[in-house]
Amino acid sequence: MNFPRYLFLLLSLLCGHQHCFSQTNLPKRELRAVWIATVANIDWPSRKDLSPVVQQEEYRYILAEQKKNGMNAVVVQVRPAADAFYRKSREPWSVWLTGKQGQAPNPPYDPLEFMVDESHRHGMEFHAWFNPYRATFDTVAGNIAPGHLTRTRPELFLTYGGKKLFNPGLPEVRAYITQVILDVVRGYDVDAVHFDDYFYPYAIAGDTLRDDDDFRMYGAGFTSKNDWRRHNVNLLIQMVSDSLKAAKPWVKFGISPFGVWRNRAEDPAGSDTRAGQTSYTHLYADSRGWLERGWIDYIVPQIYFSTGHKLVNYASLLGWWTKNSFGRHLYVGQGTYKVARDRDSTWFDPTQTGIQIRLNRTYPQVHGSMYFSSKSVMRNPLSVQDSLRSSLYAAPALVPVMTWKDSIPPAAPTGLKVRSDRSGIWLSWKTPPPAADGDTARYYVIYRSEGKSKPDLNNPRHILGTQWMGNEFKDESAGRGTRYQYLVTAADRLHNESGPTDPERGKGKKR
Repeated sequence: MNFPRYLFLLLSLLCGHQHCFSQTNLPKRELRAVWIATVANIDWPSRKDLSPVVQQEEYRYILAEQKKNGMNAVVVQVRPAADAFYRKSREPWSVWLTGKQGQAPNPPYDPLEFMVDESHRHGMEFHAWFNPYRATFDTVAGNIAPGHLTRTRPELFLTYGGKKLFNPGLPEVRAYITQVILDVVRGYDVDAVHFDDYFYPYAIAGDTLRDDDDFRMYGAGFTSKNDWRRHNVNLLIQMVSDSLKAAKPWVKFGISPFGVWRNRAEDPAGSDTRAGQTSYTHLYADSRGWLERGWIDYIVPQIYFSTGHKLVNYASLLGWWTKNSFGRHLYVGQGTYKVARDRDSTWFDPTQTGIQIRLNRTYPQVHGSMYFSSKSVMRNPLSVQDSLRSSLYAAPALVPVMTWKDSIPPAAPTGLKVRSDRSGIWLSWKTPPPAADGDTARYYVIYRSEGKSKPDLNNPRHILGTQWMGNEFKDESAGRGTRYQYLVTAADRLHNESGPTDPERGKGKKR
């Protein structure tokens, strides 16, 4: 019998509603992110014929709602099909931004610059999500801009399922994709580069990926085409990893592969699953190997399975990933889009999401979650969003630290001052000097407690908020006549946290 599955059944009996364990043991550090898919206008913008003003309003609304949900990061698809949601690009504007591929926004603006700034303003990391190999999304040639690379350099592409994809076996393709990513990293203040699960394509019955000639030309030393294909993907991952470290070593690199690396029946090192396809065998993506070699900073396996799934059980697969993350950050891809919609009846249990998140937190190797997708959370199926706000994410969380990238905290801010008026309590402080490694404060964390006791820096319920821009913060939630103690710390761009300021007292005034 599968012990983790029975552990979950026990938790389900103990936890009969979504608020079970609601206010205990909430972590201070935990990545909480949503994917914002732009392909086919899944999440943003809602339509491809919206004006830039409406696009911006929609994006701000998404951020505001996800902030209420407790999120501290967004993963935004900026290059869905060899087209761009940003101005500084060698590829054409995306059809899902303006309605016609290659057509610029009117009036002009740079969506990526806007999104990065707004995300930081809301206290969230911005992960730039790329589809490295997908080149076209449909089979209609008229939808492809004249300057699209599939028209100007057709020899770089394969056709599969009627769509074009970059040929992973060509050295020129790997160099090109790496340069596309570096365009964004050098041109914008993104916090991370993110790939999803589309490497070699998912199998389509009756179709064949025609790369025999490329294997003959570039496959020297490989007797197996499958091993050569995996090698091609590995070369790209390593090239991107090395290039990011050289360009901006603080930018993270993360990948969200299909949830099952290999079944144990295929490989003794694999998971106790019986998936019909696996990342390693069918998509030629050695996700476990990338972690073992230290090429990526985080992995987000898409564990889009329930705790009741008979072939791929959430609890069992999660346990496998905790043993195979090799000291890198493990975030779990949560399949919120399946809640109350999937054929698996377990997804109709309103406690399912809470059960999964609470199990994640029993493993120190799990550093958080990403939800697919933003819209699926905001439509609040079976009160998932309500549960995040009232229970699972009832207190804020800081993004976990990646010590292999930076472990030196910034210097502490000083000179905290507190003043009150009828609109709230105002805090201000002095910018600290650079730390020993030259890093300055990227943002500040504001702590608050009631009464005479100082805020507890280890208690996330004492985190009032973060301030990413400026040295002033307004506490609008202060109660009339209530006395508070405040502290402020500084954090660098990789979330190392300084010591606190001296505490200062404040009192809410009548309004």
